[in-house]
Amino acid sequence: MPGAHVVEVGAGLGSLTLALAATGARVRAIEFDRALLPALREVTAGVGNVDVVSGDATRVDWASDLADGPWILCANLPYNVAVPVVLAVLEDAPAVHRLVILVQREVGERLVAGPGEEHYGPVSVRVAYRAIGELTRRVPPTVFWPRPKVASVLVRLERLTSPNVHVEPGRLWRVVDAGFAERRKTIRSAVIRLGVDPGRAGDLLREHGIDPRARAEQLSLAEFARIAEALP
Repeated sequence: MPGAHVVEVGAGLGSLTLALAATGARVRAIEFDRALLPALREVTAGVGNVDVVSGDATRVDWASDLADGPWILCANLPYNVAVPVVLAVLEDAPAVHRLVILVQREVGERLVAGPGEEHYGPVSVRVAYRAIGELTRRVPPTVFWPRPKVASVLVRLERLTSPNVHVEPGRLWRVVDAGFAERRKTIRSAVIRLGVDPGRAGDLLREHGIDPRARAEQLSLAEFARIAEALP
């Protein structure tokens, strides 16, 4: 990747940092743990294409810090921050055109799941709004030390030049959140909670090609968008 701009989140002791730098990429290595920063700075000292930054990835101002793109984000993300960081980067950092992240398997499957799949949910829809995602590799616990109790996956997300649906985002997420708030209930129930008259809800959905009996986990991004456009 000669000349590429790479931001690494959670650089740790710098093993991936050095590997990325060796490709010729310019690497911005972000690390939050102050106990690791001295070792990270020591191991990258003299490597001219590495910039070590002390920071919390959940509080980074992505839009300003990564304004001079395009960037690739690489990260091994812990369970508790993976989804917030990914969604924040997709929403706030348009200069990041690709994300390559190692996450716990459950998180990775949530990020890229499609309608009808076990882990499909509101996070999946939000990712699909801005990116195309795929699981590129399954990583067993045996390759880590200390060995975790769960498997991991490598996820690749490629940013779309623009969303595939053209509806005001606030309206769209209102429908998505209402739909998944009560998974056992139908989408007809969700639109009624959003203010549609019960006697009109079924016909409104059918007019836009949506089965009123469908549940949120069966609906695609495009179908959620049609519902959002149809609501008063």
